[in-house]
Amino acid sequence: MADQARARRLAKRIAQIVASALEHQVKDPRLATVTVTDARITGDLRDATVYYTVRGETLDAAPDYAGAAAALESARGVLRTKVGEGTGVRYTPTLEFVADRVPEDAKRIEDLLAKAREADAEVARRATGAAPAGDPDPYRVPREDDEEPADDSDKDSDADSRA
Repeated sequence: MADQARARRLAKRIAQIVASALEHQVKDPRLATVTVTDARITGDLRDATVYYTVRGETLDAAPDYAGAAAALESARGVLRTKVGEGTGVRYTPTLEFVADRVPEDAKRIEDLLAKAREADAEVARRATGAAPAGDPDPYRVPREDDEEPADDSDKDSDADSRA
């Protein structure tokens, strides 16, 4: 088992090498919209998982994950060679590519937050000018005519009887 700090540094370096190779050296047009988001490596430094995401061509067009996955699969050998050259480790790790769904999840969360904001605005709109359902002052206040004046003589007699 390798040191965890070394594994993290190597994973970060692998992500940088793969991203640079995709941008500058691999000439597949299906990889033009691929972005490397993260890389993880096993404790024995033998297998690396590279996470990627695909941007859409336009705002309306859906990303082509199938094309990007096929292009990454065909470029796996070249990318592994570049990783081996760039890292200098004894055993070049195998590469596995996994589509990272973070952008889709982030969009879904943003949509849910927008719905919550709309619902809050609707509640605030309905609350304007509303009156309470019960008494305007729900706390009981003793009426002044029910109170009896307290005699000091009653207090003294109560204190004497207890003593």
